[in-house]
Amino acid sequence: MSQGTLYDKVWENHKVTELPTGQDQLFVGLHLIHEVTSPQAFGMLRERELEVAYPELTHATVDHIVPTSDQSRPYGDDSAEEMMAELEENVRDAGIDFSDPTTGDQGIVHVIGPEQGLTQPGTTIVCGDSHTSTHGAFGALAFGIGTSQIRDVLATGTIAMEKQKVRKIEVTGELPDGVEAKDVILEIIRRLGTEGGVGYVYEYAGEAIENLDMEGRMSICNMSIEGGARAGYVNPDETTYEWLEGRDEIPEGEAFEERTEYWESIRSDEDAEYDDVVTIDGSELEPVVTWGTTPGQGVGVTEPIPEPESLPEEKRDTARRAQEHMRVEPGDTMEGYDIDVAFLGSCTNARLPDLRRAARIVEGREVHDDVRAMVVPGSQRVQRAAEEEGLKETFEEAGFDWRNAGCSMCLGMNEDQLEGDEACASSSNRNFVGRQGSKDGRTVLMNPRMVVAAAVNGEVTDVRDLKEVTSA
Repeated sequence: MSQGTLYDKVWENHKVTELPTGQDQLFVGLHLIHEVTSPQAFGMLRERELEVAYPELTHATVDHIVPTSDQSRPYGDDSAEEMMAELEENVRDAGIDFSDPTTGDQGIVHVIGPEQGLTQPGTTIVCGDSHTSTHGAFGALAFGIGTSQIRDVLATGTIAMEKQKVRKIEVTGELPDGVEAKDVILEIIRRLGTEGGVGYVYEYAGEAIENLDMEGRMSICNMSIEGGARAGYVNPDETTYEWLEGRDEIPEGEAFEERTEYWESIRSDEDAEYDDVVTIDGSELEPVVTWGTTPGQGVGVTEPIPEPESLPEEKRDTARRAQEHMRVEPGDTMEGYDIDVAFLGSCTNARLPDLRRAARIVEGREVHDDVRAMVVPGSQRVQRAAEEEGLKETFEEAGFDWRNAGCSMCLGMNEDQLEGDEACASSSNRNFVGRQGSKDGRTVLMNPRMVVAAAVNGEVTDVRDLKEVTSA
């Protein structure tokens, strides 16, 4: 096998041919679909009288529009019910496995893929969702795709893509107390910019990355797209293999050992050459929160919000508009910023370890009187496990609303939305104007423990100032 990066190796392993356009045609190992971006693609197939080429390599769930309060059918929202019914018909006709709410396996597409063992190292994964880069945490090449590409993958099992450059981002040292994977990726985007990754895939490496659990790696890869990168990945290692072993779609015994040998072979070689290398000292980081309206407009919780004039000229107008929208002043810190809503959820931070860490902050405390707070588990499996561990009880006793699995207030396509100019402490991945359902709403991105600390105090709070209760 040729020497090089994981990206090079997995790309070559899945390359079918070079197309006249100069793009490569890649075979797709896993196609994940959901209710929002797939209906049009299935419609295109019907128009051409085509069938799904590889239904066994396709898996469906419902996440964007599914209600998180009452999931009884028909859904209260007519458009949501229509999308759900269309997805049900499409997967039934095509013979595609569907993790619908009645199976107990439903959830956000980027949560259920890994937890069911569908996501595996060394494969190519696509989905009509920008945060498909999440799956790169396992050493997969995972890309978000558009509707016409969904059609192509359904019809042929392949996709046409241009190869990107590879930037290695090394995060060295040990992360300090209170600092999580979410803070690492927010810091990366803050430093490199929301367009800094255009033309690249990001390989995340270094001691701080290697010491993360799989959920932390998923959080980092999840937000690669927010930095402009086409994808992000972490080389698979023992942490990866231990996490995967025993999951639904993972082989056992000798077959698992053989699979592990392959997974080891696609790791980037020690002498692999990169197009760019960026190094960040993880030991110097603190919890990061956003002050603006892009994930790149972030700052350490104790650091001052920047003066627009101190930024590169092309970023100044955006910064001024963002500060006006968010009602923040340069020179102030985000600590003490009033919060109306706290949202713990999304494909970035709604897995079991996220909820466990947050619960240790919540236990023995109560949500502030002026805050409405909700916890939305990333999947029904996460939800059940959390309930069995008593996490639901911990959150509810503190005054949080415990919801069913779904995308929820990350993008506000269901009833979970901001109202008016509410400010939200959110564990999600985007803080664009209108993202959470209100054009006047204000979103502050932060890690899960910071979210619940804000819920308790009614304002952005440095979670390092709150003691944890370790029994949660």
